[in-house]
Amino acid sequence: MSDWFLQQGHGVRFEWGPVGARLLAPDVACLVVVDVLSFTTAVTVAVEAGTQVFPYAWRDDTALAFAREKAARLAVGRRQATPDTPWSLSPAALREAPFAPRLVLPSPNGSAIAAAAGGATVIAGCLRNATAVGRWLAAQGYGTEHRPVGVVAAGERWPDGSLRPALEDQLGAGAIIAELRRQGAGPLSPEAAAARSAFTGTPDVADAVTRCSSGLELSRSGFAADVAIATEPDTAATVPVLTDGAFTAVPDAGRH
Repeated sequence: MSDWFLQQGHGVRFEWGPVGARLLAPDVACLVVVDVLSFTTAVTVAVEAGTQVFPYAWRDDTALAFAREKAARLAVGRRQATPDTPWSLSPAALREAPFAPRLVLPSPNGSAIAAAAGGATVIAGCLRNATAVGRWLAAQGYGTEHRPVGVVAAGERWPDGSLRPALEDQLGAGAIIAELRRQGAGPLSPEAAAARSAFTGTPDVADAVTRCSSGLELSRSGFAADVAIATEPDTAATVPVLTDGAFTAVPDAGRH
């Protein structure tokens, strides 16, 4: 594929989905995965409690074997959670579940992007920790032409399996890009600048996410609490960094 799709020459870049992640990964120093409803939001909730989160693309027999290999709990689907297996992709359920030191969290969107990163550093970002992520990246020297960042909005899936761009992920990515720019990172690619403008130009981000297609789908399916947690702006001061296959929290470099 031609180099012009890599957004080269820009310190902060933006793409969509696992395919975009695989494209950018070899050409950036860091990938930020943004899957607001709900993978990366669930990751922030879990790592805040001290849990190591292993991303995994699919919830199947191989995921169970992987969890056993890692001596970890395996998260189930939102509707499959029981008192015996209370860990799921639901951030609200994770808040209420007993502490698990290690958790395998399957997600075909967010986890697939993390798996596509290759040798790049991978961060889990969302609306809850956007400022912390932007500050941490800048403090580590990411977001320059020499150490570029690729911010990847996970999106959702249409019934035919194709990518559905999701407003909540664009806004989450835009929030992180906006903080990176405040920290002096850049230059922004046109794609990254447009994502930032979507965020800064939205008067009430929480309301937009709540009323967008994905937010309505979750709320009307009985998971309004997950949307509420996902739209808590900048309540998380931890930055989940993928280390030895698991997301582990590091503190916000700018908070004292």
